Amino acid sequence: MRTVLIEPTENPKVMKFVADYNLIPGSLELDRNSDISEIPLAQELFNYPFVERIFITANFVAVAKQDTVEWEHVVESLKNVVEDELLANPRIYLQKKKEMYQIYAEMTPNPNVMKFVSNQLLMEGFVEVKSKEAAEEVPLAKAILKDFDFATEVFISDNFVAVTRDNSVEWHQVMMAVRALIAEYLQNGGEISKIEPQKHENPVEKIINRDYTEDEQKISDILNEYVAPAVENDGGKISLMEYDQANKTAKMLLQGACSGCPSSTATLKNGIENILKQFVPDLVEKVEAVNG
Repeated sequence: MRTVLIEPTENPKVMKFVADYNLIPGSLELDRNSDISEIPLAQELFNYPFVERIFITANFVAVAKQDTVEWEHVVESLKNVVEDELLANPRIYLQKKKEMYQIYAEMTPNPNVMKFVSNQLLMEGFVEVKSKEAAEEVPLAKAILKDFDFATEVFISDNFVAVTRDNSVEWHQVMMAVRALIAEYLQNGGEISKIEPQKHENPVEKIINRDYTEDEQKISDILNEYVAPAVENDGGKISLMEYDQANKTAKMLLQGACSGCPSSTATLKNGIENILKQFVPDLVEKVEAVNG
């Protein structure tokens, strides 16, 4: 972590942010008309409308502000910007600034599945890899399955990667290693998938190659509005696979963390079935699970 100290100057409009090393040879004076395309620190500081000028020399950055704000309200924010940008570009000028991926692990209702969530969008839609053989076209999944023998399936959707383990390990033993691999892979610009992600709106179309009937669409709309957000938050996906009109039975396709989850049956019965009975009582009396 770069240490930056705040140092007032004789000019009340100017504050110095002092680093523990020399930033650049010579000096640099910038205003809002300067070319700052290669200076991320200046770009970030000028995002604050009250910043008028920036002066960089020796081991400090001096910032001149407008009179519309008081230093006590903004100085800590500016200090944080300077620290962050010096960490990313110690020599001020742009050094191929990489996109920073932050990954954190999150439990799901399925004890075999851990969700690794990114602060950046990974794809629009989702891909599911059920075996090592099926991973050739999904390089991120291939890397995970290749490095970890205990990993059996990978589900990538939006901003997370859900990994399924076998019974040879517990997550507390391997969670940090998987998180580190995913973060390093993404940070190094690794390709996530060569195949087109399936779309969230109606993945069943691709699976059974048909359009929904009017009744099926009503059921699907309820799922998308009231059920899907919570299920996806747990690292899974649920879609209407089939509807038996005669028996008023809706069959659900479970994917990601939901597939094979011991609590998924209870979730279907206690939650989803009740929701569908409430909103479309004339259509649904029972729901059944089909694991993806």
